[in-house]
Amino acid sequence: MLAWTTIILLGLLALSVPVAATLGRPGLILDSIYSLMPLHLALGEVVWQNSVEYVLVAIPLFIMLGEILLRAGIAERMYNAMMQWLSWLPGGTMHSNIGSCAIFAASSGSSVATAATVGTVAYPEIARRGYNEPLFLGTLAAGGTLGILIPPSILLLTYGVFTQTHIGKLFAAGLVPGLVGVAGYIIAIRWSLWRRPELAPPPGAGTEESARVKAGRLLRIWPVLALFGLVMGGIYGGVMTSTEASGVGAFGAFILALSRRGFSLRALYAVLIDSGRLSAVIFAIILGAACYAEFLNQSGIHRALTATITGAGIPPYAVILMIIGIYILLGCVLDSVALVLLTIPLFFPVIVGLGYDPVWFGVLLVIVTELGLIT
Repeated sequence: MLAWTTIILLGLLALSVPVAATLGRPGLILDSIYSLMPLHLALGEVVWQNSVEYVLVAIPLFIMLGEILLRAGIAERMYNAMMQWLSWLPGGTMHSNIGSCAIFAASSGSSVATAATVGTVAYPEIARRGYNEPLFLGTLAAGGTLGILIPPSILLLTYGVFTQTHIGKLFAAGLVPGLVGVAGYIIAIRWSLWRRPELAPPPGAGTEESARVKAGRLLRIWPVLALFGLVMGGIYGGVMTSTEASGVGAFGAFILALSRRGFSLRALYAVLIDSGRLSAVIFAIILGAACYAEFLNQSGIHRALTATITGAGIPPYAVILMIIGIYILLGCVLDSVALVLLTIPLFFPVIVGLGYDPVWFGVLLVIVTELGLIT
């Protein structure tokens, strides 16, 4: 049965069927054949149970938070401030790419939004300052992946909702690896320029400003940093749930946007439309994955797979290595949220059955998905 499930999933993906339908159809088709209680008879209950989770409200609110910062022009102001303060470093603008991606990721939770936002502002700097284009664009691609790791991460949130894992613990576990990733990217840039200094202009070239002007630029971005501190501090401190923190963050971003004269009703309309579209796609995939998970639960595929792995004497670390390889491979062609919801119904029970911690696996999953995403 597992073979038929895999064939149907891969076949539908190859035919460019939307991921939500790809996940839902195998469950409905195979369950009607093999199960004594066909899934379509309980479809309403399955959809209802998975759509009334209170924590799901956090997904559109965190998406809206990032969209507001983008439409209000706050991201551009943040990038310019980072660029001036890091201009003394070799390849200062590339360091600004990483730093700005990290800060924006901490506000938006989306890798695509992070890379697109910072990339739009940063791309003209390639020709204006004389950077090596492949290396410069590589820093944008690498920095953009931080959006699905640094909290509040839409991917970690989706994983937590679907697997019933504590969202606050997932966010706390993702923060340190995210900061380590930032440091690693900065070290990689320094090492590349140490080997080939011609890939970037001399430090400070074209970015000369007085300390007073730089201080003024830094003061302009403190509200974004304060907003991140409020949202994440509220979650880590136990003052707010992730859902409440998402509402506070979205409202705070809206207040910041109103303080800028450039944020119009047209911009607000665009924020609502874009947030609604992306949220609808994610929710559709979640409901499709719920149908798929219900089929796996009724058929017992994941229990049989766990028993087979245990009985074959395969070491747990070997299973993890195989799963990592699958995620990196599929991450090259699938969106991160779609990939997680496509595979979690099958892999998560196996991982828990082998004794691994769900929080640890969630962070590992996001990191290896990043590797696939950057390709």
